[in-house]
Amino acid sequence: MYYSNDSRGHEPWENPIETTGRPVDDPPRRQKKGGGAKVAALCLVCALVGGMVGGGGVAIATGALDRGSTTIYEGTRTPTTVSVANITGSELLTAPEIYAAYVGSTVGITTEIVTTNGWGQPVSSAAAGSGFVITQDGYILTNYHVIEDANSIQVAFVDGTTYDAELVGGEEENDIAVLKINATGLTPVIIGDSDNVRVGEQVVAIGNPLGELTYSMTQGIISARDRSITMENGEVMNMLQTDTAINSGNSGGPLFDMYGQVIGITSAKLSGSSSSSATIEGLGFAIPINDVKDMVADIMENGYVTGKPYLGITVSTVPQTVAERYGISQGALVESVDPASCAAAAGLQEGDIITALNGTTVVSSAELIEQKKNYQAGDTVTMEVERDGASLTLTLTFDEDTPERRAAQEEVLEQQQQETQQQEQQNSGGYDFFWPFGDLSPWFY
Repeated sequence: MYYSNDSRGHEPWENPIETTGRPVDDPPRRQKKGGGAKVAALCLVCALVGGMVGGGGVAIATGALDRGSTTIYEGTRTPTTVSVANITGSELLTAPEIYAAYVGSTVGITTEIVTTNGWGQPVSSAAAGSGFVITQDGYILTNYHVIEDANSIQVAFVDGTTYDAELVGGEEENDIAVLKINATGLTPVIIGDSDNVRVGEQVVAIGNPLGELTYSMTQGIISARDRSITMENGEVMNMLQTDTAINSGNSGGPLFDMYGQVIGITSAKLSGSSSSSATIEGLGFAIPINDVKDMVADIMENGYVTGKPYLGITVSTVPQTVAERYGISQGALVESVDPASCAAAAGLQEGDIITALNGTTVVSSAELIEQKKNYQAGDTVTMEVERDGASLTLTLTFDEDTPERRAAQEEVLEQQQQETQQQEQQNSGGYDFFWPFGDLSPWFY
């Protein structure tokens, strides 16, 4: 037995509705002459019926119906017909149409990451995210942080089909990665134009929040454009802001406009700071597709983004308080130098503080990284450096950032970290000092 209010807000006993959803016939019109006995009888019948319905409704509300009968109120609705046969990306669509057309183009991504614990034993962990198909022959786009350090990658489709995926290439600074699966005949998404999106436009996202609520759709609007967001790794990225629900596991999924075109890659959600227990809702971010689509094509063709400048150094920031206390410059502290890099060829050394690039002041490692994005491989720049209290001007020509050079830099960094750990172990019986901004030993020892 089901009970509901009339669509106009009347209580059930005020306006009975047949189970077909249509109102019952209007009550008979009052006769002008005669028929008084009939009218009285009709009123009596109406009163009896009203008493049964009303009394039954009250009894049901209190759970005390013990006799008589009542009326069941049911609504009727024609099921929504969703057709995806003629979706071209040039006409406005409903959210159900977008979901029906492209849920099969959205994938869940599961990775296995193997690390070594403090006892030298391998430890396996899993991570989950989202992605979407961009070509019929199996190329998939996702976030770099979804597959970072993964030893194996698997993608799953809404029909339950799973594939092992190969990493074609990634671009950490812009948080994109391209995967490839051995499949054909897939349904790719339509890539849109994020420059045409306006604040207030409706958008929808499809993804796998929490890695468990797979193939969920959420809807919202574009809240702002061109937001400069500092990521956990210190990278500053240009983002679309949206109040569409984006949670862990949504990363790498598509953000659609209402034409069914992908205008962003869902990537981040703003959460409360460690000093606040407040939960922040309605602040999600997506990478504008126009910012990365040329890079995606480059990765598909070459395995990496070509033309990017490479310095060959790792840096940290000298905080202002430390600079003032010890009389040194604020800037980007050079932690390590790839001996085969342009930085080494220009004479840059470990312990140098970079204070300007091509005449533009640098006060942090993030600023140096951001300024480097203004140049291409082969560009020649000047670099202002402080070394042992003296100011130097170095000239260097950027190398191209290739996977091989990246690997060489990571090897140098890993070797440096091992040497640091060995020194810490040797000095464990003495006094150890930890500098959160990097190694400043050239100034203190």
